[in-house]
Amino acid sequence: MKKRALYFWITLFSVAMGLFECIVVIYLRRIYYPEGFGFPLKMMEPAMIGIELMREAATVVMLVAIGILAGRTFAEKFGWFIYSFAIWDIFYYLFLKWLIQWPESLFTWDILFLIPTTWVGPVLAPLINSLTMILLAWLLIRKSGKWNIFIIKPVEWLLLIAGSLVVIVSYTIEYTQFITSTFSFGALLNPLKQSEILAFAGKYIPVRFSWEIFIPGVILHMIAVVFIARRQGAE
Repeated sequence: MKKRALYFWITLFSVAMGLFECIVVIYLRRIYYPEGFGFPLKMMEPAMIGIELMREAATVVMLVAIGILAGRTFAEKFGWFIYSFAIWDIFYYLFLKWLIQWPESLFTWDILFLIPTTWVGPVLAPLINSLTMILLAWLLIRKSGKWNIFIIKPVEWLLLIAGSLVVIVSYTIEYTQFITSTFSFGALLNPLKQSEILAFAGKYIPVRFSWEIFIPGVILHMIAVVFIARRQGAE
C-alpha cells in the first residue's frame, strides 16, 4: 500500500479510536462523576480498576499492532505506532471538547494513564508530546521505503528513551510522593493494604505540575528529532 493510503487509513483508524475512547470515558464520568469530572478522584472498586487497566493495556496493544502491520522496517513500524498514538490522543481530547465541553482549558488537570501508577497532568502536556511524536513519526516514515532502510542510531534511542522516562517522571512524581508519604513500597505491594491505599488515593488533589521536569524531557526528544533530521539531510 502506498504511503498516502497508509496515512489516510491509519489516520482514520486513530481518529475513530479517539472517538471510541472518548465515548467510553463519557460513560465512566456519567457513572462516577455525574456532577462533572474533577479531583479528588472517586475510587472504583478493585475489580473495576482491574478492568480499566486491561482496557488501557488493550488500547496500547491495538496501536502497537497498527505499527507492526503498516511498517516494513523497525524504524518505520515505530514511526507508524507513535503517529497513530499521537492522532488518537489529540482527537480524544477534541471529541471530549466537542461532546461534553471538557476540558475547560489546556491547563485543566486530567488523569492520563494508570500503568504502572497514576499519571496526572494538564491537558497541554500530552498534546505537546503528541505533536512531538507526529514530527518524529514523519521523519521515520518518509525515509523508509522499498529500497530504503532507515536505522535509529543508539545515541538517538538513548535521547528518546531518556526523554520519555523524564516525561513519565513529571506525570507521576507528585502522585507518587503523595502515596509514599503515608505508605511504604512494601505496603504498596501488600494485597491486604490495597483497600486502605485506594481510600487514601481518593484524597489526592494535584497542586502543581512539574514543568521543570517535563520540559527537559521534551527537549531531549527534540534533540533526537534534530539529530535524525540532520542525518537524513546529509544522506
